[in-house]
Amino acid sequence: MKGVLVAGHSKWATTKHKKAANDAKRGKLFARLVKNIEVAARTGGGDPDGNPTLFDAIQKAKKNSVPNDNITRAVKRGSGEDGGGVNYESIMYEGYGPGGVAILMEALTDNRNRAATDVRVGLTRNGGTLAEPGSVSYMFNRKGIVEVDKEGNDEDDLLLAVLDAGAEAINDEGEVFEIISEPNDVVEVRKALQAADVDYNSAEVQFVPSVKVQVDAPTARKVFDLLDALEDVDDIQNVFSNVDLSPEVAAQLEEDA
Repeated sequence: MKGVLVAGHSKWATTKHKKAANDAKRGKLFARLVKNIEVAARTGGGDPDGNPTLFDAIQKAKKNSVPNDNITRAVKRGSGEDGGGVNYESIMYEGYGPGGVAILMEALTDNRNRAATDVRVGLTRNGGTLAEPGSVSYMFNRKGIVEVDKEGNDEDDLLLAVLDAGAEAINDEGEVFEIISEPNDVVEVRKALQAADVDYNSAEVQFVPSVKVQVDAPTARKVFDLLDALEDVDDIQNVFSNVDLSPEVAAQLEEDA
């Protein structure tokens, strides 16, 4: 047993930012998920059973309705089976948004100059600024995050299932539970859920803020517009921020939705 697991509750769980699921957004999401699969296969081989990162990249893609043919082709490209594929470089960008909100941006790109230009434009056009490396990242910790739908799952049962697998906390994020662990334990947490016949949406390493910045509703809207713009950059895979909303601000944003 690795320790006592506690349940946590996000202050702005019910207003976690959601983008409209239109065709353009869905196309960008598919491309991002397929790129994750390709890179995972290139790094650790094309067998999901022997490559946990690939296994979870495929799971996340399936949960987001990426067609199986797209998944299969991505695995073959990444593993070199079809002789194709692209060598992607992983780059981390750091920046600030309205209200002093800190932002981390993970990119996978085959063109470093294009990625840097697009990120800079996305920031400056939406009230943000690019920051020096290290000036923002210290406010975040790498954590394993396994996401499980709340519907059909009981928090206490989840606690029991993952307690011995290295999980540290369960956060109520509105429609989902997020199970937090150290990065090296994320696969064991996912396996513990599978052993308990609990379906999961995704299992991956993310950046979780250790220092949060509360903003008012007008600033929050500007921050989310900036995050939207950054997520639309083709080379960006993930965007993390340390924005925090009080219940009052969360309620105001819910009214806008």
